[in-house]
Amino acid sequence: MTQSTDTFDETFPYAPRFTDAPGFRMHYVDEGPSDGQVVLCLHGEPTWGYLFRNLIAALGETYRVVAPDHMGFGKSDTPQDRSYWLQDHIDNLERFVLALDLRGITLVMHDFGGPVGMGLASRHPDRIRRVITTNGPTPFGQPTLIDRVTENARISPWFQWIQKAESDGRLDAVLGELGFNILSTLKLNGFQDHALISDTWLRAYGSRFARPADCAGAIGWARGFAIDAHRFEVPDAAAMRAIRSRPALAIWGMADRTLHAEHFLPLFSELFPQAPIHRLAGVGHYSLEDAPKTIAAQITPFLQQT
Repeated sequence: MTQSTDTFDETFPYAPRFTDAPGFRMHYVDEGPSDGQVVLCLHGEPTWGYLFRNLIAALGETYRVVAPDHMGFGKSDTPQDRSYWLQDHIDNLERFVLALDLRGITLVMHDFGGPVGMGLASRHPDRIRRVITTNGPTPFGQPTLIDRVTENARISPWFQWIQKAESDGRLDAVLGELGFNILSTLKLNGFQDHALISDTWLRAYGSRFARPADCAGAIGWARGFAIDAHRFEVPDAAAMRAIRSRPALAIWGMADRTLHAEHFLPLFSELFPQAPIHRLAGVGHYSLEDAPKTIAAQITPFLQQT
């Protein structure tokens, strides 16, 4: 379990905050002016708010940057009596946002933070100001969604592995040791900048998963795909119209081995046909690790101009 006060050698120097609103102790970062526009950063598997550390630093002087850790990840608790399907994470985020009364939200989403954030948008479109994806799918009930997810899984090493591990009964055993195999798991999904690898960086991502019981979140998210337990939020017509009217931006690392641009950027363009898309050559799935300065330099003017 990651200690709440651990700054990882000052690479994550943000004050830990906690709320029990989702029914467990959820950790989040809340940096910047309290009256600033809200930028809500949503991580995926098997990361946490640490993924956004450079973006928080880049935006925090002007914007209120909020980065929660999903249930079972980062500095949040891992309740053993909860399920970890997509709908559970959407429920948790909804309770979190309502408890903090966040409004005028700019969503910044990575990995499964995409469907979680879009689930929030489906339920509360009035609270969403902008949508930004950074290698995070933006599923919003499109008819083509399941076909694209299925086709992507056929060429993704990560999805191939979790489906086989689940069918062989090995998923719990392997992901239950995530604290020890964190580097191979991250690399399987894809990052390109090997200069990132240090004892501090590995500890930041691996210490969360010290024991098998600590890995319930990572196991649950993977198993949900393997057994088709995740349910994407389907907005009503009014929510669909509202979100499609919001300014949107896609930033995608084209070396992503897990969420291939050819399958997921069309989902984004279906919703936001006029929105800009920045394709980053040589940047992997963890684009916020591979190209943090480039991404901040693309997000900042977008926030200023919309």
